[in-house]
Amino acid sequence: MIKRTVYFGNPCSLRKKDRQVIIIREDEKDVTIPIEDLGIMILDDPRIKLSNALIMAMMENNVAIIVCNDRHLPEGLMLPMTGHHAFAEKVKAQTGVSEPLRKNLWQQTVVAKIKNQAAVLKRNGLKFEALLYYASVVKSGDTGNLEGRAAQYYWQQLFSNLEQFKRERFGDTPNNLLNYGYAVLRAVLARSLVGSGLMTFMGIHHKNKYNPYVLADDIMEPYRPYVDMIVLQIMEEEEDTEELTPEIKRKLLVIPALDVVMEDQNSPLMIASQRTTASLMKCFEGIERKLLYPVIK
Repeated sequence: MIKRTVYFGNPCSLRKKDRQVIIIREDEKDVTIPIEDLGIMILDDPRIKLSNALIMAMMENNVAIIVCNDRHLPEGLMLPMTGHHAFAEKVKAQTGVSEPLRKNLWQQTVVAKIKNQAAVLKRNGLKFEALLYYASVVKSGDTGNLEGRAAQYYWQQLFSNLEQFKRERFGDTPNNLLNYGYAVLRAVLARSLVGSGLMTFMGIHHKNKYNPYVLADDIMEPYRPYVDMIVLQIMEEEEDTEELTPEIKRKLLVIPALDVVMEDQNSPLMIASQRTTASLMKCFEGIERKLLYPVIK
């Protein structure tokens, strides 16, 4: 079942009662949402209050909580520490992964990402052949940094109509749209990783002692082009994208429900992410050698 992504951008109190989230606002009738229906909760107002009982219940149900900063961009992510009944066995498998397997999994991830980037360019009538070449020569561990070279080419092509566009965290629009979309995507993948019994702070490629979600940052790479396509559409539809308006956020919050193709089968992105992380766990356990990723046609 596809889980809901809920967004709160105004002051309110959120409490738990009988497995329900009770949404309390001044001068309005209380609203309830079943906790079991939730996948991601986004909090975008410093005056929002949550009861500890509700936080505990959401952690028990593997609900990812995203907290936004004063620029209305995602700043923090809360997830349960464990999300699988056989957690100890899963930890043993993950911590025992060999370096050659990590490098092979990263190679598969980079190839999938570059091919999806090529598909986005092709869909928009842009030059994409160079990316297919890059994808064909990625080595184990991506020792030639084809991911970085492909990214440079990809961004130059994708936003060629924007003068001197540079992909960076605090850069000009559409960086703000990309950052917001990627944060939602990251929460989806991190939630799925926890549900598969994986520890998010042990990556297959990324390493950062200050980042507890490096594995999510690894596995979300082939999914990023889906966010890029939504941002392209928003740029076409909206005259001003300097500010993340409620309407723009609404368009970005459809990411978990996006229709994607994996092994010639259509499914919502959130469901596909669960298949991806389950396949990763099987690779760690020695059951499989192939990571499942969605393919943009």
